[in-house]
Amino acid sequence: MADVANKAGVSAITVSRAFKRPELVAPDLRARILEVAQAMGYVPNQAASALASARSMTVAVLIPSMTNAVFVETLAGIHDALHPRGYQILIGVSHYSPVEEERLLRTYLQFQPDGILLTGNDHTPATQTYLAALGRPTVHMMELLDDPASYSVGCSQFEGGRLMTRHLLERGYRRVGFAAVQLDPRTLARLEGYRQALRDAGLYDPRRVWQVPEPSSISLGASMLDRMIEDQTDCDAVFFCNDDLAQGALFQCQRRGVRVPEQLAIAGFNDLAASAWTTPTLTTVATPRYGIGRESAAMLLDLMEGREPPQRRLDLGLSFVGREST
Repeated sequence: MADVANKAGVSAITVSRAFKRPELVAPDLRARILEVAQAMGYVPNQAASALASARSMTVAVLIPSMTNAVFVETLAGIHDALHPRGYQILIGVSHYSPVEEERLLRTYLQFQPDGILLTGNDHTPATQTYLAALGRPTVHMMELLDDPASYSVGCSQFEGGRLMTRHLLERGYRRVGFAAVQLDPRTLARLEGYRQALRDAGLYDPRRVWQVPEPSSISLGASMLDRMIEDQTDCDAVFFCNDDLAQGALFQCQRRGVRVPEQLAIAGFNDLAASAWTTPTLTTVATPRYGIGRESAAMLLDLMEGREPPQRRLDLGLSFVGREST
């Protein structure tokens, strides 16, 4: 670092800031320092820095999936909040398994992250013990926690399920089905919102609920639509727990000559980009996944820097997106 500082004509602390706190260094000066560092082959020694400062400048982020666009957008929000502050993220993928999440957390804690971002609240007892014992600042994403001592950013999956089901009822559909996959806590909360709306209307029938533990995909949505037809279901509308499932069902309806929404209405959840371009366009519920990532990281920054966030439980809300499929 001293060699880079001498070559660039600045102090060693300025070189340190250029790498760790770039917002504190003028852009032209930082560009000069990075150019000199690159020419000299200099890379900061993060382990030595952590020993000297008691901070690693890393954040562990545990998500269920890297193939689900929902979590990719959440990661983008996290990156945009943490990167300008000099933090790097250690990404772990649990594949919707609390046991795998526990293993990842145990591994990443060896790197002494300054903070932790977790998805949901479905943790093993060991994970909860690690979090309590080590005292690392932790924020839960996606689900809203009722525990007043915890920090969470998300939206109500239950309300999202109830919101879509009420829309279908208001449109005149009376035999509304629900297709659930993965069966993670967020999917099950949407299912419960669906059930509550139909119970309130006196129309709930458990025979119209399909639950499959497989990961969500377009092909699975198509096969579930086939199963509904082969089972001779009487549904006049089906609420799919994810947009990719609903998209697959729409494509399969076209193959089988099922008119949407005249013969069968189809709705999804999450408002993925392609849902605005299907034929017919897909009715869905928009979730603020980028905002969840960004606001979760902002809350964690407050905690890591010794500040109490303005809110411990931040609800970013949901929005209904009505389109042609219903």
